Amino acid sequence: MDDEYAKLIRRMNPPRVVIDNDTSEDATIIQVDSVNKHGILLEVVQVLTDMNLVITKAYISSDGGWFMDVFNVTDQDGNKIIDEEAIDYIQQRLENDAIFYPSLTGSVGVMPSDEHTSIELTGTDRPGLLSEVCAVLADLGCNVVNAEIWTHNARAAAVVHVTDDSTGAAIKDPKRLSTIKDLLCNVLKGFNDLNNAKTSVSPPGRLSKERRLHQIMFADRDYERVDRASHLEDDSNSRPHVTVLNIEKDYSVITMRSKDRPKLLFDIVCTLTDMEYVVYHGMVCARGKEAYQEFYIRHIDGFPISSEAERERVIQCLEAAIERRAHEGLELELCTEDRAGLLSDITRIFRENSLCIKRAEISTKGGKAKDRFYVTDVTGNPVEPRIVDSICRQIGQTKLHVKHSSFLPPSSGSRDPPQETTMGYFFGNLFKARTFQNFKGIISYS
Repeated sequence: MDDEYAKLIRRMNPPRVVIDNDTSEDATIIQVDSVNKHGILLEVVQVLTDMNLVITKAYISSDGGWFMDVFNVTDQDGNKIIDEEAIDYIQQRLENDAIFYPSLTGSVGVMPSDEHTSIELTGTDRPGLLSEVCAVLADLGCNVVNAEIWTHNARAAAVVHVTDDSTGAAIKDPKRLSTIKDLLCNVLKGFNDLNNAKTSVSPPGRLSKERRLHQIMFADRDYERVDRASHLEDDSNSRPHVTVLNIEKDYSVITMRSKDRPKLLFDIVCTLTDMEYVVYHGMVCARGKEAYQEFYIRHIDGFPISSEAERERVIQCLEAAIERRAHEGLELELCTEDRAGLLSDITRIFRENSLCIKRAEISTKGGKAKDRFYVTDVTGNPVEPRIVDSICRQIGQTKLHVKHSSFLPPSSGSRDPPQETTMGYFFGNLFKARTFQNFKGIISYS
């Protein structure tokens, strides 16, 4: 009965999405108003992320029965969204019933499909691991159509979508699926991961690959395994800074400062949702190279963080969420005709040249492969230019391109970020007033 009543309330109060290009000079403002439900913030942020919108500011309020969020967004080049078709599409996606009705569970954007089979992998990271996995898949007649691979704190996780190399269809034979699972699990176990390596093979679910990777690595407790060997980890200036305080016994206040990057807000909200925390109020601001975020949260049971152990765990998990997708190493982009065994050949060349793949995004469309790799040498240091030149010659100068290196210092012309205390003071005053009636005023003067 309660569920039916909730559905009735939502039908009587449909979601409202307002897209404004007049108020701000440098961003498109998207305001989303709806009856509140658990998980709605993540689903709205995922829609914006799926459409490759960059969130430069956000104001979040979901205290009580109503959800009201405001996002300042741009495209990937920092421009406002002015194309009318794009604006209409954003509005349609955000007003989709799948976001606002609890009867339709799971994240939006990825639907079950019979076109490919999903493989999920977890194990200890080591040089050449992805190459070994790709070689096994190629030997078993599996064609990788898209995949995402993350590494963090000496752990590796991947979501790989494959088809049968001969038919181009999903692999459904139970015996063959069992063989794929067993052989991949043997590769992941290696010599020192007999208990923690995991492999699953199934039709793709509703969740996006990125959402599943957060869940996989969280379940693998990667946040507890700290590898300080990397010089990036040792550099305190490159690590995120997370603090957790309780206020008035009502909320726990989380403040975060880190390097800004695409999809940062999505990654943080994913982790808070997986840990069963609810964001009641929040503010996000990204300027220059840094991002500042402040959230007022409670556990799903209605209570704030209640112990020092819980506080430390929240800090660890949020630091891991920020670091998992960090652009570590040299970014290489492969654009070429797709073919059977292509990924196996490319990763073999990387392995033979002593490159370690820290993260990878694999995609194929219309017979074309477009893959992105983030690589270091086996010690976590920058790749020598001569090795990059050698790899480009082996693969093809027109096929493999160097895009970016996280080892390069930031440009000196970037704006100075706001002081860390400014946001806490500003947003704290809003919180003390216990009102968001001045929301539009805040946006008007941003």
